[in-house]
Amino acid sequence: MADDSGARIIGALRAWIAGAPPGAQLPPTRELAARHGAGPVTVQKALRALAGQGLIETRPGVGTFVRAVRAARPADYGWQTAALRSPAAPAPGMPAALRSTPNDVIAFHSGFPDHELLPERLVRSALVRAARSEAALSRPPAAGLPELQSWFAGELRAVTPADVPPPTPRDVIVLPGSQSGLSAAFRALAGAGQPVLLESPTYWGAIQAATRAGVRIVPVPSGGEGPDPEEVDRAFAESGARLFYAQPSYANPTGAQWSPERARRVLDIVRAHGAFLLEDDWAHDFGITTAPAPLAAADGSGHVVYLRSLTKSVSPALRVAAVVARGAARDRLLADRAAESMYVSGLLQAAVLDVVTQPGWERHLRGLRTQLRARRDLLLSSLAEHAPQVVVEQVPAGGLHLWGRLPDGTDLPRVLAECEAAGVVLAPGSEWFPAEPTAPFVRLSFAGPQPDRFPEGARVLGEVLARG
Repeated sequence: MADDSGARIIGALRAWIAGAPPGAQLPPTRELAARHGAGPVTVQKALRALAGQGLIETRPGVGTFVRAVRAARPADYGWQTAALRSPAAPAPGMPAALRSTPNDVIAFHSGFPDHELLPERLVRSALVRAARSEAALSRPPAAGLPELQSWFAGELRAVTPADVPPPTPRDVIVLPGSQSGLSAAFRALAGAGQPVLLESPTYWGAIQAATRAGVRIVPVPSGGEGPDPEEVDRAFAESGARLFYAQPSYANPTGAQWSPERARRVLDIVRAHGAFLLEDDWAHDFGITTAPAPLAAADGSGHVVYLRSLTKSVSPALRVAAVVARGAARDRLLADRAAESMYVSGLLQAAVLDVVTQPGWERHLRGLRTQLRARRDLLLSSLAEHAPQVVVEQVPAGGLHLWGRLPDGTDLPRVLAECEAAGVVLAPGSEWFPAEPTAPFVRLSFAGPQPDRFPEGARVLGEVLARG
């Protein structure tokens, strides 16, 4: 209860219930109100709270009674082991980026932007308008709302050279978040048992989606400038793969942004092997000192399948993304998504479209760039002062994270455990490698809550490393 009288009544009733036999009837609401000097509404709220805790039960027309305690008998689900047999892929643990933590910890592990980095007013207003619109009651087309398809196509068309055929709204399939797009692409464009190239390190969600789709992951080494084109060419030739998943702009976790020359060379290699490049433009709205340059804008022949998410930049509660694909690839992706989820909530699509078409959206993105730069630089200076053992080889020009290398031989589980015991939660770099990690790394978010505590978090990390 929010007020003192409510909390007092709950405490008194809990004490009475503890000494009463199961099935004992509580006095009527008016009598309880008079006894405890509170209003009937306050007493009713207290009773609802106790019922929610399983201490009492209400029988309409009869009264309120102390609930009998049932003896819990352990359930036996052992039969399911034989019925399900061995899993097709090992069940991954909960990644650090999705962990929920108390508000008093320093959340360097965070995978989503803090509330102060979101367009809160735009989102709340858009949800109200969407709830009053036809989108709240109607089923949208399987490929998405036509207006939202046009917005995604128009954004990519705006950076497409004049000599390249631009994308059309029909090329766009709206998704319930980019993770579903990854799963669909691995299934529809590769298939179980087929090889797929992945950068190493790369986004943990892509590794999980590829594993669950049953594809054979072929790691391609990647660093602060992206993968070596010669390594990409060799991996294609040796594996026979027809799909390469990559993040050319502000890669998660390294922060790498491919140079125009590297992007051109990789795209030429993809074309030469008759393959697809699955471009994950997850951080399109998080440029800091540069702007993203989608490879899809330079491709008019359908080799690049472009994945664009709005989840992190608009709101984690509005999981909306899109995939832009052409030809048979588009048809197969749409068929996969229709079979998996039929369509994306029209209410969410309408709200997201409202946000990104408001004049305030561009103003928000300009302010966001400034905020991210200040946070990134604060975390960098905090590490330099308090944890110089952490080497950040690439200062990211965009994105939400720093990729920090720890000293060789570092006992990473010990570091994680001791930091967490001191109130600092880190994301282990091992989660971003599709094969063995090349060194001990941690991913440090500068987009999480409480940036004023970055120096404190860096100090804890430095002290833990010093003890090792």
